[in-house]
Amino acid sequence: MDTVDENSPLFAIATAAELAGMHAQTLRQYDRLGLVVPQRTAGKSRRYSMRDVVQLREIGRLGGEGVSLEGIKRILELENQVTSLQSRVRELERALADELVNRPGARVFAAGESGVVPLRQGMRPRRQTAVVVWRPER
Repeated sequence: MDTVDENSPLFAIATAAELAGMHAQTLRQYDRLGLVVPQRTAGKSRRYSMRDVVQLREIGRLGGEGVSLEGIKRILELENQVTSLQSRVRELERALADELVNRPGARVFAAGESGVVPLRQGMRPRRQTAVVVWRPER
């Protein structure tokens, strides 16, 4: 069974336009300009996802603040790039955490009297507990 998420193409152009508070012709223009490019059915009909509708609303908000369509396009590209990079960072963090947990015999290093010394995972360096008394020569 397919799962439905924010990227699932659910809405026909009329529904997406209504949800975004725009005219369907505006959505067609944004598609031509590459601002919001919906997925297509086998019959070439546009199908918009909830993410597309959110982007359309953002375009409307930015346009209302006086940002040009080229400016809006650049903002959306940068936001999409940030989202993609954040996802990649999370993926790499999970992979690193898995590697650290699953790597048997991993070594840790500590500073010792003789320099850097390796330690087995879960071990602590031995501390010198001897008391040294210094007396100046008379």
